[in-house]
Amino acid sequence: MNVLPLSMNHLYRGSVASAWFLGLYGLLEFAPGCLHFFLSEGGAEVIAGLDLTQNRHAIICVFAWMGSLQISYGLGILSVALWYRPLVPLFLSLGLIERTLMSLAAWITKPGSTGHHPPGHYASLIAIPILAVFLVLAVTESKK
Repeated sequence: MNVLPLSMNHLYRGSVASAWFLGLYGLLEFAPGCLHFFLSEGGAEVIAGLDLTQNRHAIICVFAWMGSLQISYGLGILSVALWYRPLVPLFLSLGLIERTLMSLAAWITKPGSTGHHPPGHYASLIAIPILAVFLVLAVTESKK
């Protein structure tokens, strides 16, 4: 028995560019996850600019937890982009929801008290319209 069932790519009718973009998005999800999980302080101090004098251990644990989720999600995204392309629109939609909620929290509903924004906050703002474009391409049947 294989971990991955047979590929379903032959059933995908959307833009191949959307599948390739989803693969890139998966790598861009996986890489920060590795930083959050494997850096000694999870990037909380050196990347996010957080003051770790209060609750250092709890903050680092939350960053590692988030990193483990990003690593797993990134691998799932990559498997869809490479082997299960009929699910590309679903995963682009999930990415769009994720980045929209992250941006709302970072910039409107739960902004930090220092005014500092880590790179991921800016990346989310950039990712939202790009994800939307590739989602439209993924649900539009390509002419082959």
